[in-house]
This record gives sequence, C-alpha cells and structure tokens, in this order.
Amino acid sequence: MIHRHVFDLVTARLRATSSVVLLGPRQVGKTTLARAVADARGNAAVYLDLESSADQRRLSDPEKFLRAQAGKLVVIDEIHRAPGLFPILRGLIDGRRRAGDRVGHFLLLGSASLDLMRQSSESLAGRAAYVELATINAGELPGTLDHTTPTVETLWVRGGFPESLLARDDANSLAWRRDLIRAYLEREVPMFAPRLPAATVERCWRMLAHGQGSLLNQSRLATSLGVSAPAVGRYVDLLVDLLLVRRLAPWSGNAGKRLVRSPKVYVRDSGLVHALLDLESWNDVVGHPVAGASWEGLAVETLIAAAGDRYTPTFYRTADGAEVDLVLERGGSVAFAVEIKRSSSPTVSRGLRLACDVLQPTEAFLVHGGSGEWPAAAGVTAVSLRQLALRLVA
Repeated sequence: MIHRHVFDLVTARLRATSSVVLLGPRQVGKTTLARAVADARGNAAVYLDLESSADQRRLSDPEKFLRAQAGKLVVIDEIHRAPGLFPILRGLIDGRRRAGDRVGHFLLLGSASLDLMRQSSESLAGRAAYVELATINAGELPGTLDHTTPTVETLWVRGGFPESLLARDDANSLAWRRDLIRAYLEREVPMFAPRLPAATVERCWRMLAHGQGSLLNQSRLATSLGVSAPAVGRYVDLLVDLLLVRRLAPWSGNAGKRLVRSPKVYVRDSGLVHALLDLESWNDVVGHPVAGASWEGLAVETLIAAAGDRYTPTFYRTADGAEVDLVLERGGSVAFAVEIKRSSSPTVSRGLRLACDVLQPTEAFLVHGGSGEWPAAAGVTAVSLRQLALRLVA
C-alpha cells in the first residue's frame, strides 16, 4: 500500500477536534485510508457504509445507535446520502463536549465537496475539520523503486487512482478509467445534478481535457456545446464539486499590471485526461498535443497536495507575457513561484524572469521532467517534481 500523506493529517486532526470530514472523488482510496485509521484504534472504532443496506438498517434509529458508540471512533462512509444525520451528529458532539469528551468522535467520508460541505457546515460549524484526499501524487511514490513500483512516468500516463495506477498493464488501466468515467456519468451526475444532461456534461468534460490548463472561456465552450454560457458554468461547477476539475484562480495582487482575470481549468487527474482523449500508452500521450499541458496538470496537483492548506495556490499571467504556472502564497506574500516544463533539461523563460521581478518570491523553481537539482538561473532552481513535492510536505 502506498502511504498517503493525508493519513497523518487525518490522525492529527482527530486528536484535535470532534470530527473530520474526508473529501475525495470516488475510488481515490478514502475507504482504505479510513479503515486504516479505524484499524489503528482496534475495537475502539466502528465503520458504517451508507451504500450498504445492512448498515442502513443499523441506523434505522441513528441517535440510539450512535449514542451506544460513545468512546469509539465512528467512521461513516458516503455520508452525503444521509443529510439528516448532521443535526444528530451535532447534538451528540455537543453532549460529549459538555461531558469533557471533546475529540475523535466521527470520521465522515464523502465524494462531493461543495454539496457535502454545505450540508455539514450548517450543523457542524466549529465541530469539524475538512481534509481532502486527492489521487496519488508524485511526492507519495516510494523513494526506492523496483519492478512492481510505479514511476512518475507511469503515474503521469495512468493517473493517481490506485486501481488505475497499479493495474496489470496500460490496457487494463485505461479500461478501469473508462469504467470510472461511465460510473460518474450514470450515477454521480444524476445524484448531484439531476437536471443536467449527463451526455452534455461528458462532452464538456472531454472539451476541458482537450484544453487542459487553458483559461476558462465559457462563451467559447457554450458555442461548441450548443448551450448558454451560464449552463457551461453549471457543468463546470458540477465537475469541480465532484473534485474532478480544478479552477485555479489568477494571482490578484496589486502589481500595476494588466493581469489575466480568468481562472485556468485542469482535469485534476492526468489519467482521466488521457482516458477522455482515448490515449492508452506513454507513446500515445507524448505524441499528442496535450502532453505538455497534461504534465503541467500533474505537477500542479502534486504540488498543491504537498503544500496542503498552509499555502494559497494561484497562477500569474500578464498581457505582456510574464507568467508563472503556480504561485504559492502564505501570509500575504509569495513563498514559491513555479514554472513547469516536461523537458528534462529546460531553460528559464523570459516570462518567469519578468514574473519574478514583480512577485518577488522567497524561492523560485523550474520543475522539470527528469531527476536532479541544479541552479538554472539567478534565483531560480531547477528541480524534479518529486523533489519539490517532498520539500513542500516537509
């Protein structure tokens, strides 16, 4: 099992607060991680899956059942299927707090961020911490590789869903991802957005994959899809809510420059990008025009996951060509400016130099597709994706 950095974060949050809400797309490994957290407590934990009819029956009288679990960590999977539980959880948490039992009560799992956060925030404000489990990223791959351990290149092609990454071969990996896409369109879209046509959502998703890492242009997408611009906004909102797409906001500091104001849009998992574009192998990917943008998306997701909630991620772009693919801010100042290149021997672009003159980052990096670290230019360090991810985690 590949160790997920979020495991330590979830464990720490449970020691500090009453409940933790673990968010992540389907099949990303939330259940595996939650069971590992529960197993570490032995008999002092109970696991409930709200997709299981047996567990649904156990919660036929939810308040009575959950009260009987006092002193245990209760893990509730697919919590968004039972929004009526949230007021009950609030009452139980408040009662236990008054009795002096303040931490480690509930671990709640869900696969739609905005919907679940909206439901939970109404009842669990101040009572829950939120943690996101994304797909496996380059910083989580084992440092010692053997023939059974995926490389960063394999991660790029197949993406970070565990079943896809660890599949027997590329063909089986692609088949698994196609099934996941179909499952989202047939189950999740009707569940979370019953009025949105799944076929149009799929077309929008594929178009976003073709335009990986580009600025969001709702009017252009609307014309291609034959719908209104507000409708495109709803489709993108749904994909963001399902944690399948990221809208990366532009840096908005007052720099006296003509800054780009539109967000960049990424399909968050590179393997899904390739499945949506019907790319199976490494050769298929590197020969496709999306290759550079796909690698950029993998790097952006890896570094944002490594940075966690300690930094605010944005990008920087001006009309005169100054550009940084990823800006990580902390405390109102730019900590890291990152340019991303797939080449193993890239050079620092004029755009990065111009951007750094304005942003004045504490450190600037040129992430490349090879291995090793070296000074690339004055104030800019060339570094591999895995190396920078590990540095951010530390």
